[in-house]
Amino acid sequence: MSLQQSPYLLYSDGKGNIYEDLSLYAVGRAGWDAFPVPTDDWIELPDGGNLYELPGRKAIGIDVISGNMRLCDKGWAVAAFIPPAHTGLFLSAFETNKDAPTLPLFCYTAAAWLDKKFYVTAVRIENDIRQECAGYDDKKIKSGSQHLIETYPHNRLVKHLMENCCNTYHCPAARNFSLGRWECPVPSSPACNANCLGCISFQPEEETIVATQDRLTFKPTAEEIVEFTVPHLMNAPFPIISFGQGCEGEPLLMWETIRESIIEIRKHTNKGSININTNGSKPGAVKALCEAGLDSIRVSTNSARKNIYTNYYRPNNYQFEDIVESMKVVRSYGKWASINYFVFPGMTDSVEEYEALRKLIIDTDLSMIQWRNFNIDPDWYLRQICVTETGEMMGVKQLQELIHEEFPNVQFGYFNPPIERIKGNFEIDFAH
Repeated sequence: MSLQQSPYLLYSDGKGNIYEDLSLYAVGRAGWDAFPVPTDDWIELPDGGNLYELPGRKAIGIDVISGNMRLCDKGWAVAAFIPPAHTGLFLSAFETNKDAPTLPLFCYTAAAWLDKKFYVTAVRIENDIRQECAGYDDKKIKSGSQHLIETYPHNRLVKHLMENCCNTYHCPAARNFSLGRWECPVPSSPACNANCLGCISFQPEEETIVATQDRLTFKPTAEEIVEFTVPHLMNAPFPIISFGQGCEGEPLLMWETIRESIIEIRKHTNKGSININTNGSKPGAVKALCEAGLDSIRVSTNSARKNIYTNYYRPNNYQFEDIVESMKVVRSYGKWASINYFVFPGMTDSVEEYEALRKLIIDTDLSMIQWRNFNIDPDWYLRQICVTETGEMMGVKQLQELIHEEFPNVQFGYFNPPIERIKGNFEIDFAH
């Protein structure tokens, strides 16, 4: 049910307290600019969402009496982190002071307040509950992770996944692995062939942005990979194993080890799905993995436009055309190809991007778009990729509607699908 009126702006006092400003209606940001938000674009802040202050930034709102946009001088702007399975429609609208610190690598969705409830500009894009907060029991996770460490005492990868990913960083995928369910992460590469501006596992020391986690420091062996992935595929509900995680570099640089692992895994079980999350930089390696038994690929991109992609990924020894070719290769084997599409309101929904996305879907015969929130400081990002004007915008919702209308076979989601979904069962009940 959509709101009957615009909700009110939020601000922070800089001491961890958040207040509403009843003199200002909240607005949203797309590209560089602030816009009024349609009332039906606001939803209640979902469980697992968080609010945080944006130091050195003043919120922009619409004056309740005059109807003009102005700054809130009462404190710092506020934004929301929206949980997985939701896609943001607008960014938090603010004006940045010259001395403001660069924001860490989170998403900055517009947030507001009305009738004692917090609201955000977002849409639920996926019914899958695999990363719902309510689904995680800390006691079970602790005992599950301890059990895995004891079951595989010499496996460096299990140790890394449980001690770092699960228990230190609370990675949802690693936590699910500790609970013996759904998608199991399989980091495999300490090296990378891209220098992404917003890399979450490696940042140069001189950079103002800090990596959110430490990167894998060793090269796992095929034996280590096979040891724990086979039991997971055999026993977990809707099982997936996924190479390519946030705590590593580019898995295609370890493609020989991954190929060896897939061949060995499939000697033991034909259950579940084998996926790779990748930058898609090596089509030849992707071909070899498809022949070994890879089921799906997810290629990450901030844009369907080569120049925007290149300015962000800063690739070494590959180019945008290679990622397109990798998806074509996967589809030529009848396998599943998704893009991990970083949604940045004002960029993603520009007319120019829409045309490029249409071309990408047609050229690759794309299976799925995972509409992901882009975890990055908006001002810093646009400056780094040298974008001063974003062009005509249509709105994220309208973009999704147009793509769905023209390409009804392209699935929308947030997560890698299990083999049951790939084969056509799109209404899986993950709760059972």
